[in-house]
Amino acid sequence: MSFIVSLFKPLAYISLPVLFLRSLSNSSPVARYYIRAVAYAGTLVSVASGCIFAAIGYSLAGKKYDVNNFVAKVFYGAVSRLFNLRVEVEGEQYLDMRPAVIMVNHQSMLDVLIVGRCMPKQTTIVSKESLKFSPLGPFMAMSGTVFLNRGNNVKAVKSLNDAGNLIKKDKISTWIFPEGTRHLSPESDMLPLKKGGFHLAVAAGIPIIPIVVENYHHLYHHGVFNEGVIKVKVLPPIPTVGLTSADIGQLAISVREQMVETLHEISSHATPPSAKKEPTPVPQPQVAFSEKPPASPTPSSQSSALGVSASTTSLASSTSTVSTRRSSENGAETEEDEGMILVGRPESQ
Repeated sequence: MSFIVSLFKPLAYISLPVLFLRSLSNSSPVARYYIRAVAYAGTLVSVASGCIFAAIGYSLAGKKYDVNNFVAKVFYGAVSRLFNLRVEVEGEQYLDMRPAVIMVNHQSMLDVLIVGRCMPKQTTIVSKESLKFSPLGPFMAMSGTVFLNRGNNVKAVKSLNDAGNLIKKDKISTWIFPEGTRHLSPESDMLPLKKGGFHLAVAAGIPIIPIVVENYHHLYHHGVFNEGVIKVKVLPPIPTVGLTSADIGQLAISVREQMVETLHEISSHATPPSAKKEPTPVPQPQVAFSEKPPASPTPSSQSSALGVSASTTSLASSTSTVSTRRSSENGAETEEDEGMILVGRPESQ
């Protein structure tokens, strides 16, 4: 009997902090948020660190691009049970297409749960270079992650070119968050998409597969970390064969429009983006009419009265704007155009 007690006594001591934290999280929403956020980040680091050995094994077996899929499933299995968070996916069959550039809207560190649920086999990740030196760095390096130096445009472009060559050579897919940074608010909207991923897809001639994650502000934001279900919709692949760098600007706009439309469709808990208020019309001063008939207008003054002169000026201004925009879209990529990150720490909203 004493032997059995000696076995269960350490478990009892270990369970006391767990019971205390659970009681604390139930008594205070703020405490609940911080306890769950720290536990979530701890689970992420623990799974990634523990799976380093899996990464070594996969690498030795020549299957390093399957490591992300394996670790993703382990992480999702742990978090979905510990935190009672589930991800429901529609259109998952489209993820079987490979190679492809997978583009996902980015909201917070909770997106790692989406990666865990949706990451297909033979897929690598494009991430900011600073994560190479984080606790996740060793695992990410062994799983074939493409690190992007956003502070150096030359290195960023080289990294994307290397990723394109890798995709074509090994027939793998790439996972990208094209907004370039986290964006979480009560409104269901997205930031403009950076063009780096589109250059990658067009250069390699592979399709783009958009994944849209519903706005989960009702489940997670600063001070709130609830249980529930997150809806995800995978859109049909968008071909890029035959496109050139001149088409990238319009392609990015088109993909974002499809993603935003789907985001509105599946984000039943979010509020729609605020409509832009129409400018208040300025009252026009009343003109006093004289009894004397007006003089016949000259051709010059008549053109001005009809708005021809103003229209010509406006047209010239618009043409200049369009020219500038085209040169920006077709020119060399900037640091911001290449900005793509994976995850970050909890942020204040």
